[in-house]
Amino acid sequence: MKTITLLLISIMPLQALAQTTAYVGTYTQGDSSSEGIYVVPMDKAGGLGTPVLAASLENPSFVAIHPQRPLLYAVSEIGSGGPESIGIAAFSIGPDGKLTKLNERSTGGAAACHVTVDPSGRCVGVANYTGGSCVLFPILEDGSLGEVGSFLQHNGHSGENARRQEAPHAHSINFNQDGTQAFVADLGKDQILLYDVDPASGTMKPSQQAFLQLPPGGGPRHFCFHPDFEIAFSNLELTSQVALLHYDREQRTLKLGQVLDTIPESAKGQGNSTAECLVHPAGKFLYVSNRGHNSLAMFSINAAEKTFQSLGNTPSEGEIPRGFGITADGRWLVVGNQKTGNVVSMSIDQQTGKLTPAGRKLPIDAAVNVRFYLP
Repeated sequence: MKTITLLLISIMPLQALAQTTAYVGTYTQGDSSSEGIYVVPMDKAGGLGTPVLAASLENPSFVAIHPQRPLLYAVSEIGSGGPESIGIAAFSIGPDGKLTKLNERSTGGAAACHVTVDPSGRCVGVANYTGGSCVLFPILEDGSLGEVGSFLQHNGHSGENARRQEAPHAHSINFNQDGTQAFVADLGKDQILLYDVDPASGTMKPSQQAFLQLPPGGGPRHFCFHPDFEIAFSNLELTSQVALLHYDREQRTLKLGQVLDTIPESAKGQGNSTAECLVHPAGKFLYVSNRGHNSLAMFSINAAEKTFQSLGNTPSEGEIPRGFGITADGRWLVVGNQKTGNVVSMSIDQQTGKLTPAGRKLPIDAAVNVRFYLP
């Protein structure tokens, strides 16, 4: 979707940041008119302001914000990758929300698709989808990325889905509560791989439990922890399901729990696939985006019993919802709809978890990922 609006707003100044702002990662290739990462001011009523081009970058499909400092890291998801290809870039966040590039690095594999900063803010993890690998970088004093600390190539594949699981496909990397363990969802292997991490050096090695096997053909894509770090969730892209995982913080192990559908039974077999999963900051709700069904699945969580149940679905207000973000106060969810090129803010009912569209559909072409920054 081509929009003259984006061409105009990309050169407009943004007022100094004094409120929550959303950074939106996009696809820039193909027929997209997007040019990189966009910054969007958000008011207390959930209204989204005019998007501004914060930094030009090729296919910055996923971004991550440093937990303590004004820094942003973005992948550059390109199909081919090698020693000289750029897969990750580091940026400082300016007072106006614009991004200044600090440096860039190769991730050593093709299609870097997910990036996360560890909770201590000392290293950055990246998953390479096509390359089927994961990599850690130490964060230097100025916020730039150091040389590769660890690169781990995944091997083998599930093969249950011949078209999508013909090889390993690392799709996300996330950390435990203190950044000393990483969890890599590999769609091609039907596994969550576990790694012990030294955040200071940006190095990692397989944990004693090297992996958790998930249902055959499910294709784990993303992974998120509950705030108490005793349970986690992984959405299964290929079967439109989400799995609850039990985490033993002392033993540093994962165990499979409930697996629930993210779409109604009547909608199955109609080209749906899940994209993102996130737990509400209060730990009471879980959300999963459905591409094809074009909805957000809602779940209530019983943390004491370590169970969850479906609350149904709400339309994403666009086609092919990809990533979304939840504000730190838990009041708003903002989702990017890739195909229709729009970003939508939804209010979250704090008692029921239900979602309600809060305002206009903001045009950002090929929107893929949303993350929030509060100065």
